[in-house]
Amino acid sequence: MLNRKRPARRAIDEQGNRANLVFVTICTKERKPILANPEVHSLLKECWSDSSQWMVGCYVIMPDHVHLFCAPCGKEFVNVRDWIAYWKSLSARHWPRSDQHPIWQREAWDRQLRSSESYSLKWEYVRGNPVRHKLVADPDEWPYQGELNSLTWHEP
Repeated sequence: MLNRKRPARRAIDEQGNRANLVFVTICTKERKPILANPEVHSLLKECWSDSSQWMVGCYVIMPDHVHLFCAPCGKEFVNVRDWIAYWKSLSARHWPRSDQHPIWQREAWDRQLRSSESYSLKWEYVRGNPVRHKLVADPDEWPYQGELNSLTWHEP
């Protein structure tokens, strides 16, 4: 097993009319637990909605990291790394507490999903994060999650 210090990067594989769904994980700098609150939840949703390049589907905001599923908005789009850098920068500029800077780790982890099964399994795993971290007893109780856009899987 590789012990990576930085995430591996691959371009989006275009395959017919299948949705290009990408799973992303972004952590706070030094894993500071500063994300799980209503102000930050609102800010991140605004930043994600501001982009015309990528759409956010389902997401879970944990105290020190974010998991989300995203897809490009059209045929021409910036790579996912540049889009992540865009919204991380935008959110940092509008962060509600200046004493919490720097906000984000430099890198993020992303992985293109290959099948509807991997999408469903990954979402169930992500949805259970607040339970595994003993923040709530049931995933539906966690207030810092949602879906901004319906990203559906289409088999070619």
